[in-house]
Amino acid sequence: MRSGAPSPAAPPRALAGPLRSSEPARAAPVRSAAAALLEEAADLLVVHRDFGAALRTCERACRALACGAPAEEPAGASLEVKCSLCVVGIQALAEMNRWREVLSWVLQYYQAPEKLPPKVLELCVLLYSKMQEPAAMLEVVRAWLQDPDNQGLPEYRALVELHLQRVLLPLGCLSEAEELVVDSVAFSDEQRLDALQAISTAREQQKHEHSGSEEAQKLNQEGSSSHKFLSLLMSLRRLWDFVVSHFFSLPFKKSLVAALILCLLVARFDPASPSSLPFLYKLAHIFHRIREAVSSPLGQLPIQN
Repeated sequence: MRSGAPSPAAPPRALAGPLRSSEPARAAPVRSAAAALLEEAADLLVVHRDFGAALRTCERACRALACGAPAEEPAGASLEVKCSLCVVGIQALAEMNRWREVLSWVLQYYQAPEKLPPKVLELCVLLYSKMQEPAAMLEVVRAWLQDPDNQGLPEYRALVELHLQRVLLPLGCLSEAEELVVDSVAFSDEQRLDALQAISTAREQQKHEHSGSEEAQKLNQEGSSSHKFLSLLMSLRRLWDFVVSHFFSLPFKKSLVAALILCLLVARFDPASPSSLPFLYKLAHIFHRIREAVSSPLGQLPIQN
């Protein structure tokens, strides 16, 4: 992933402060191996664009830090170097489109989510949010924010806001977001009202999307019923066409006889009348003759005077 990747970290600041004119000149402390490797990794990343070599250099420097910092190096210097190495490593992984490995790669050097530096955690949240997978950071940021040691850091409120905007709201965790804003002491009253307003807007949008999905589902069901009804009508139409075409395909004489019988049945057949009995016998005889003629393709209906 080359576009939109996190910006590489700059080389660490000088460990010794600037000399004042009244101070005697002192020898600068010897740079640690990790600091030298950090400068090399940043050069490989920015100048040479060799992301694989930059990542390997960061890993080698982190292993050197794990063995222990030199005695003459300040305690906070190694932590800053380690944080900068992780930033360069994250950038290298992102450039190689291996951003899914970022979280596991960082945690192998810090062991626990709550031990992540604020700068590294912020970079991870931005990266996974940009790649539309904020759920990967949900438990990590949750553990970091709940740690008492992190709640006193100056970056705490910024990370709470980032967690709200990039993780909780996109995932629809509105109740958790509201609880976090209400219980957090990092917000002022005005900032808390702004955050609650953003959560309320997200909740209204979620309800609107839910009602829209229900309407779409209802329309789909109605459309399915209409489609079934139309299919039934088409089947009945095809059946009617088949019956009509089959009827008109019969010989003309057979069709005429069938129509004649139908007319006789409608016009003269009255089974309740005693005078209709001779006619019924004659009709049964005619029907018997017609059935014999129809059943035989060569049969001819004899004509009697």
